[in-house]
Amino acid sequence: MSLNRRTLIQSAGAGALLSAIGQQVFAQALIENLKIVTGFAAGGTSDTTCRRVAVRLTGTYAKTAVVENKTGAGGQIAIQYVKGQPADGATLLQSPTSMFTIYPHIFKKLPYDPVADVTPVSLACVFDFGFAVGPLVPPSVKNVADFIAWAKANPAQANFGSPAAGSTPHFVGAMLGQRNGVDLKHAAYRGTQPAMADLLGGNVAAVSGPIGDITQHLPTGKVRILATSGAKRNRFAPDVPTFAEQGFKDMVHSEWFAFFLPAKAAPELVTRFNAALKTALASKDVVDGMATFGLEAMSSSPAELADLLKQDTAKWGPIVKAIGFTAEA
Repeated sequence: MSLNRRTLIQSAGAGALLSAIGQQVFAQALIENLKIVTGFAAGGTSDTTCRRVAVRLTGTYAKTAVVENKTGAGGQIAIQYVKGQPADGATLLQSPTSMFTIYPHIFKKLPYDPVADVTPVSLACVFDFGFAVGPLVPPSVKNVADFIAWAKANPAQANFGSPAAGSTPHFVGAMLGQRNGVDLKHAAYRGTQPAMADLLGGNVAAVSGPIGDITQHLPTGKVRILATSGAKRNRFAPDVPTFAEQGFKDMVHSEWFAFFLPAKAAPELVTRFNAALKTALASKDVVDGMATFGLEAMSSSPAELADLLKQDTAKWGPIVKAIGFTAEA
């Protein structure tokens, strides 16, 4: 099964059905205190997604909903934490899917089983990546070809940051360097915002990260987005050409955020949480709020999410092998 934005973004008609489902679901007793866990720093797209959804789940699914940022190890610490929590609906993980689809190919041993230790509940959103440069790169660099030429001429400064080693944006930058004969040194951060801080400070040449984490810094005048990673131009950066438009046809990648419960969550709990999340993700304030960060809100069934994870895991295997990156590299 193939998932796409049109089939997953909630329509007005679907909203009426969800409302009817929701009335039955929410008639059940509210969870006392809900923790939504993210593995990335406050202020970034993952954190923002959690906080927008937490507001909508308060009073509908739970009496209170708070966000906990358990950063480190590229999102692994958060997943490891959630897998050890009771599957009673009081702890919810929100994570980019690369921790489940790419990490198994690059880490010999993970502190969690990407299939057995969590229960898929719903997608949260989809987004493209941007590749941006800052003050370290001269204004004459206006596109990807210019950046490659500059990087070859300035090998000591040819580097880029990403939100985590082994994440999708890491591989976007790694593929760019490898396929153009440039040694782009990678710097891993605990989220895109710390990487952007170093970009603005002239400590790193470029950043590969979620488009919304980059566009919010455009008003500073210090950041230039050279390309986006989607199959077509990103609606949040319509003036920026894609990698594919610039001749890099195999550089087409988007990513999903998704919600998970700990393993062995009861089917009725998963159904209840899925309905609550669908209602939250279809609400105008969440859709509009997430859009300000370059995120397209969407939801899915648990089965659709599980299928998507399988597809993406199979897709990334040969890419990781071709790049040759491992956790020890």
